[in-house]
Amino acid sequence: MPLDRPGVSETEMAVLKILWDRGPGTVREINVQLREQGRTWAYTTVLTLLQRLQSKGYVQSDKTRMPHVFRAEVSRQRFLDQRLKALADQLAGGTATPLVHALVTGNRFSDEEIEALRRLLDEAEAKERTRRNSRTQQEEEKP
Repeated sequence: MPLDRPGVSETEMAVLKILWDRGPGTVREINVQLREQGRTWAYTTVLTLLQRLQSKGYVQSDKTRMPHVFRAEVSRQRFLDQRLKALADQLAGGTATPLVHALVTGNRFSDEEIEALRRLLDEAEAKERTRRNSRTQQEEEKP
């Protein structure tokens, strides 16, 4: 299911990352986390950013509690998946291969990360094989 939401600014992303990393929180709690990262924004600035994120559908708030508690409505993984798909559509005709190639050639990976990437590739290959076999079987069953 695609994210049919507007983009996120750099400042909004900083707030969203706090919600992903820390979990739900009040404006004050989120502002404390931002200050620990060196961002010295006013309370009202953080509130405005949260309200923007909420209007865009990335954040929800529990208004039954005082103070209001904000939480991420979209997971980091879903956000990342959709942003990468949009980037692949924009830059590479919808295919992820050039993006993966750029990430692999432009970064260093630990042995554990390389092993995790191999597992992902093996899983992708197995899924594709299953899909092909299923398609072949369906075609053979057609009269």
